[in-house]
Amino acid sequence: MAATIHIPLCDYLGTSYRPDREYVDGEIRERNVGKWEHARIQALLAIWFGNHESDWGILVSTEQRVQVSRDRVRVPDLVILRSGPQPDVLTDPPLLVIEILSPDDSYSDTQERAQDYRDMGVETVWIVDPKTRTGRMCSGAEWTEARRLVVSGTPLYVELDEIFSRIGTRK
Repeated sequence: MAATIHIPLCDYLGTSYRPDREYVDGEIRERNVGKWEHARIQALLAIWFGNHESDWGILVSTEQRVQVSRDRVRVPDLVILRSGPQPDVLTDPPLLVIEILSPDDSYSDTQERAQDYRDMGVETVWIVDPKTRTGRMCSGAEWTEARRLVVSGTPLYVELDEIFSRIGTRK
């Protein structure tokens, strides 16, 4: 087994990775890169929220670094922010974080990332699973499976059946 090398946060923040990586307690962690369905859902969700930015007073970004704590930087698939200028690395909680499961993602890793967002103060986290065509949302302490994902107290929503219908088929 390879030894884990720890680096300071400033070194991580000063480095670009392709694809980007997360920083967890001094360790650089590779992220599972999405395949067709993951990438397609990410694009469709970005388009959906992008088309509603002015109506809902939001900004959407994909694969944005989010410093969730002093020693952790996560890179969620999508973040939805209240409009306004944003730093290169987000330090204020996004309004919504969306994670799309990749075939290689484990349940425990996904739950750890989601808990980091919740600990940071993110009010709502969505997890979308392309394989099962399902979505779960967490507002407060409870996870709820739903076909229509919402952000309580806002106009933000998405109908997953509409998104899944536009994925297309694999060859």
